[in-house]
Amino acid sequence: MLIRRATVADVPAMGQIINDCAEFGLMLPRSLASLYENVREFHVAEDMGRVVGVGGLSVVWANLAEVCALAVEKDQRGKGVGRKITEACIEEARTLGIRTLMTLTYEKAFFVIDRQKLPLKVLSECIRCPKNQACDEIAMTLVLEDVPDLGVPKPVAPPPDKYIVPTIQAMKNGRPSLPEDDD
Repeated sequence: MLIRRATVADVPAMGQIINDCAEFGLMLPRSLASLYENVREFHVAEDMGRVVGVGGLSVVWANLAEVCALAVEKDQRGKGVGRKITEACIEEARTLGIRTLMTLTYEKAFFVIDRQKLPLKVLSECIRCPKNQACDEIAMTLVLEDVPDLGVPKPVAPPPDKYIVPTIQAMKNGRPSLPEDDD
């Protein structure tokens, strides 16, 4: 069993494995377009020249990355393929200097935390997920103690009363009218 970086030639097999798992409700589906766009994030497990597993490491913030789209062909499950792909993602996180890894999963064997404690993930991807309001995945984190804490600032969402989305309901001087224009 060889664990290696994915190539564009692997994308059709990656999509098949991921979407087969998604069909059974084990994970969310991924389009081929998304996989091609993000192929650099992925590792694959290859057995006798055939891709049998896939998983990615997606950087969310300076100190947070997600182990994502981890899937293994049905006949290869229980053989440690997913664990080996996860280990490759962990090593990549160490190389990148990322201290905290997270995942949303149905498998408790790998990394548990309330997903609301992961605001960047919730804002970046969960908001577009069809399961958003009824998520049954388990959020898990792993802190790599051997990776130094960068002490990077945490992202801060703007206060609700300061977030302004201009609309073209009213125009003043040829531009959209904002609430402060009404003073």
